[in-house]
Amino acid sequence: MKYFTLFFGFLFIVFSCGNSVKNNEERENIQNKITIEEKVILEIKTGSDNFALYLPLLKGKKVGVVTNQSGILTDKTHLVDFLLSKSIDVKRIFAPEHGFRGTADAGELIKDGKDTQTNLPIISLYGNNKKPKPEQLEGIDVVVFDLQDVGARFYTYISSLHYVMEACAENNIQLIVLDRPNPNGGIVDGPILEKENTSFVGMHQIPVLHGLTIGEYAQMINGENWLKNNVKCDLKVIPCVDYERNMEYNLPVKPSPNLPNAQSINLYASLCFFEGTNVSVGRGTEKQFQIYGSPFLAKSDFSFTPKPNEGAKDPVYNGKVCFGEDLSKIKKVNQLELKWLLKAYNETSDKSKFFNSFFIKLAGTKKLQEQIESGTSEKEIRKSWENGLNEFKSMRKKYLIYK
Repeated sequence: MKYFTLFFGFLFIVFSCGNSVKNNEERENIQNKITIEEKVILEIKTGSDNFALYLPLLKGKKVGVVTNQSGILTDKTHLVDFLLSKSIDVKRIFAPEHGFRGTADAGELIKDGKDTQTNLPIISLYGNNKKPKPEQLEGIDVVVFDLQDVGARFYTYISSLHYVMEACAENNIQLIVLDRPNPNGGIVDGPILEKENTSFVGMHQIPVLHGLTIGEYAQMINGENWLKNNVKCDLKVIPCVDYERNMEYNLPVKPSPNLPNAQSINLYASLCFFEGTNVSVGRGTEKQFQIYGSPFLAKSDFSFTPKPNEGAKDPVYNGKVCFGEDLSKIKKVNQLELKWLLKAYNETSDKSKFFNSFFIKLAGTKKLQEQIESGTSEKEIRKSWENGLNEFKSMRKKYLIYK
């Protein structure tokens, strides 16, 4: 309430002084100050900042935490450190793909270990241990889940969520999900996954962009009986504060090594299809998921040469010149874009080597590859998604928390 008082007090001063404003520059300065005040009022707080709702649920309990570097409060305190400072009895940390500190390559085997800062044991939820085992949950009363999702089906944190929910349900452990905004907002787009193409990069029959926060997604998993044997998780979602789905939300920290900024997160769903082709998405550069190219595309004004870096110890086309396109300066996209994929396919020198077996897993359907190979237009491809998207949107409404 104090922010609203400050804001309207400030407006009073502005309008009282209106007669003394001499030129446009002064007016612009005033407007800039008003904008700053508005941002203060509308500051979004994540579920982790909404601690008055979840700390009472953890007092006197033995707690497991599923998180990584994205699990921070507004003041940048890590959730695990915050819980320990409040005398919460944290017993174990569970880390998803990329590890607890979020520095491992995509798909890299993460070993169990200890956090050097807290000395707490870390259990990897990747590789052969995607689902917590009963012995790993032994003695735990409640699990707290805090990961920053990006709203795409093949981003594996929602797959980890599924397995954690299932393990908690089977072991009679409550799961508390600390919600976070979806940086891709309410965008719902792309082909629906077909059940026979289920994998860790596509667990559920949803479109590529699902338009849900991770808390809403947890409610959908429970509500649609997607857990094995139709078990139900004792689930509680701690919502964000002052958040609406159409608000811009830039992440305070990289959710994973190869999504370094807002532009890469916005383009991720569109460019990730290239991971199922012979085209690089810029791993091994400073513009991951903001550029694409390969040695097999026609020479162009733009080229890059991947080299080992954080999150890509041996990138695709390591040390080879790739020709393609720089998308790092384009305007934000509000749908799943196919134009770059179609352009690369049409311009590649040997189309028979363009796709690999991973593409169908990413697309969730064989049909998209068949459509591209047969020359189906983007408009026709998008039209083929309509019925599935409409059905999903209707089902999705039941689980929405935010406007």
